[in-house]
Amino acid sequence: MTQHRSDPGSKKVDDEDDVPEWVDQVMATVAAEVRRRRKELGWSAQDLADKCEEIGHPIPRNVIANMESGRRSNLPLVDVIVLAEALNTPPICLIYPVGYVDDVQRLPLQHPTTSLDALRRFTGEETDLGTDDDMLRYFRAHHAAEEQLRKARRDEDHARYHAETAPNADRKAEALRSQARAAETADDAASSLRRIRAFIRQEGVTPPSLWPDVATAIDSSGSDPDTTEENDL
Repeated sequence: MTQHRSDPGSKKVDDEDDVPEWVDQVMATVAAEVRRRRKELGWSAQDLADKCEEIGHPIPRNVIANMESGRRSNLPLVDVIVLAEALNTPPICLIYPVGYVDDVQRLPLQHPTTSLDALRRFTGEETDLGTDDDMLRYFRAHHAAEEQLRKARRDEDHARYHAETAPNADRKAEALRSQARAAETADDAASSLRRIRAFIRQEGVTPPSLWPDVATAIDSSGSDPDTTEENDL
């Protein structure tokens, strides 16, 4: 069940003197979420410390206790990463606990925003990043096109099987239409994937590795173009 607690970052910031307070608020949010998640798992602070040691980055029990109580004066990023792994949650969810904190102050001198909006900004999901050709966007587009291609090929195989085993002409005709639509979708996804990979290479970056079945589809349809237009993505 989703629980709500008062937002450590809900106070409006009016001047630069409040920056240290913002830092404390961020740390308090992480500490509170570590404690909530730890208790949800039924762990003691020592249990969490043991898990961190198993991962390979020991965080002693007293350090965890001091963090949760607000006595710890700093919180290194590496500790957040390891604590999140130990607690089986994404690191970003310790910083912006969507569902458990309604509003957060994303930066000092800014008004609060929702936890989800802050999380989306942090992970680059927002579109107003200031650059239209940021590489993260293209890697995400690459992943989406690859997944679309794999799904379309599975749908095509499924429809082909139904066409071959159809009990009558009408069912066969319906399956063949589904197969044709899936084949067209697969072709479109493959074309998008080639354009995205070409743009990534054009920027001097190595494109992500392809799943073997996708690589076969790309190779069998011809080589990737040398250039691409951003508006085609």
